[in-house]
Amino acid sequence: MPSFLAALALAVAAALPRAAPLADGDLRDSTVKILVTQRNPDPVRPWSKQPAGEASGSGVVLEGKLILTNAHVVRYSTQVRVQPNQSSDKLPAKVKAIAVGIDLALLELEDESFFATHPPAPFTEAIPKVGAKVATYGFPIGGETLSTTEGSISRIEYAGYNDDVGGLRIQVDAAINPGNSGGPAAVDGMVVGLCFSGIRNADNIGYVIPNEEIRTFLADVADGSYDGKPQFFGRLQTLENDALRAKLGIDKSVTGLMVTSVPRGAAAGLLQAWDLVSKVGTLPIDNDGMVAGEDGLRLSWHYWVPKLAKDGKLPLTVVRGGKPIDLEVPVAPTSDRLLKPLGNRYPSYFIYGPMILSPVYADYAFGIVRSVLGDASPVVKRLTEECAFPGEELVMIASRLLPHKLSKGYDAGPFSIVGKVNGTPIKNLAHLVDVLRDLKDDFVVFEFADEGTETVVLRRADVEGAQESILEDNDIRSQCSPDLEKHWKR
Repeated sequence: MPSFLAALALAVAAALPRAAPLADGDLRDSTVKILVTQRNPDPVRPWSKQPAGEASGSGVVLEGKLILTNAHVVRYSTQVRVQPNQSSDKLPAKVKAIAVGIDLALLELEDESFFATHPPAPFTEAIPKVGAKVATYGFPIGGETLSTTEGSISRIEYAGYNDDVGGLRIQVDAAINPGNSGGPAAVDGMVVGLCFSGIRNADNIGYVIPNEEIRTFLADVADGSYDGKPQFFGRLQTLENDALRAKLGIDKSVTGLMVTSVPRGAAAGLLQAWDLVSKVGTLPIDNDGMVAGEDGLRLSWHYWVPKLAKDGKLPLTVVRGGKPIDLEVPVAPTSDRLLKPLGNRYPSYFIYGPMILSPVYADYAFGIVRSVLGDASPVVKRLTEECAFPGEELVMIASRLLPHKLSKGYDAGPFSIVGKVNGTPIKNLAHLVDVLRDLKDDFVVFEFADEGTETVVLRRADVEGAQESILEDNDIRSQCSPDLEKHWKR
């Protein structure tokens, strides 16, 4: 087994939990500062990256000579260094596993001698109790040395993280500030989770990723890749309204959620609109969509999906026509959503003449794009839709046409969506590159899906003759991202 996989297997087996709590001083020695140089994507110049920026966060030592931190601390990092507590050393590190959705990442040090004097932190197996006193450790802004804050666990619930990923989350009233991210939160000297965010303009409200989610992440990446947790992506609504219950002809003894939108794929042949999902496994779902656990926690039924799913199928009981039906409903880690997140990748792109073409990614569709486009834009209309067919992407002009005589008089972009090229409907960026590669026509005609966007007509021979000079004038090293080279050159 490769050393990294062996370390991960050891982390899964031994790091969580450890029997005895450490003294406060020892837990401090298990907490590190993480210094990062980051280059974020540039959505309007996808061949490039934004200027390098410096950031910092915190991390905690695990068994297996690994360091756990938040994904957002090391996302898009070009350099990562780990600084031990009470030390000026800055030790080079590498990101070995990252899951942006659940906001966790693993680091490996180049020099493992650090671990001889910095013990792994002890993690408790039990979910902490609401009201328990909690201490957070980390390196927040405002100073250079390790900081600790104290408070109480105020809430434990199932909540959304990033990129449609949900999980268990602990709310604490201990201050969690920028720089605290990735540091441990402990009860009675035992780590209960990893600090990951606070709320702006709120006094002492912070959030912790509990050990249960950390264990799931470690088990997932033990094979060297992150797959994600199975989830249910159908749309449901509560049964609180009396008129709705009367319409469905159900009495107070029937509880659960009503299916309003059936998941696509294999689940579509099993579930129907107006079905009542009454149980997940053998656990009753109430009219708020919650399930009461044995430990007294009342959590969203979604919490139980990855726990009860087996081989990609989730046991559900639905009430249809007044009769209960037991089903095995397919579930998956991701949905077939149209606007997909970048994760830790940089955007794909292709430059054709003066046109910068790139997919629309969820990362900026909900922010930059939506703020500048009207409701008529295909991006805004389809923000939350699934793909109409496998592999569908919206392909946009990422910024205004590059300056060149080829673009004279045209005002297409930015964020205009390519509808057709020479009459061929465009499926995705790779398909667009294939279409352009195989064209034999003298003219290349770009038609756009946006209302009012001008049609762009280019002479194919002129584009071929000017392409290199356009790239050189704009300091663009490559006409396309590496994933598209095989499409353009074959």
